[in-house]
Amino acid sequence: MSNKTIRNAGVVIAATAALALAGCGRTGPSGSGMMGNAGGYNYSRLTCAPPANLHGQVVTVTLADMNMQRMMGGTAPLGARMMLRAAPVTIQSGQVSFGAENFGWRTHELVILPLGPDAESGQRTPGADGKVDETGSLGEASAKCAAGSGEGIPSGAVGWVTVTLPPGTYELVCNLANHYADGMYQRVTVVGSGR
Repeated sequence: MSNKTIRNAGVVIAATAALALAGCGRTGPSGSGMMGNAGGYNYSRLTCAPPANLHGQVVTVTLADMNMQRMMGGTAPLGARMMLRAAPVTIQSGQVSFGAENFGWRTHELVILPLGPDAESGQRTPGADGKVDETGSLGEASAKCAAGSGEGIPSGAVGWVTVTLPPGTYELVCNLANHYADGMYQRVTVVGSGR
């Protein structure tokens, strides 16, 4: 194994551990969160939380960026290292609430897009504006400490949205300029409720 492979594996392990510490899947109190740098990802403290009574299943989406030293807007250069991770990634059909927690320093958002059954996440082609086509969007969380759409979720804030999803595959994306191309996407599978 080369030194580069070992270093990259270490970054992945450290980032995964940081996500666990940052609270993937938790619905902690306002102001909870983590500050610091783990695996190159800088984590800011959350200043708000979604309401405890979100409807349906709850999916926590962690938004973060790497090697940032201060808060910034949403535009990112190509090649910036950012991530979007959801937990869980397999959910039951019906009402689903997505809570997007921005532990990064850059402004982010969450958009829910349909994905074909054989399609892989990360395959959309961004336009000249650095964004992917949002046609067919099922919902968006881009408001600061509030539900629905807004001007973006700034560092340390949380946004949320509740949608009704039938069985199928979906792609969660951050669709601010260049964020998708820089790795902010994840596939989510919705299965029948079995009722």
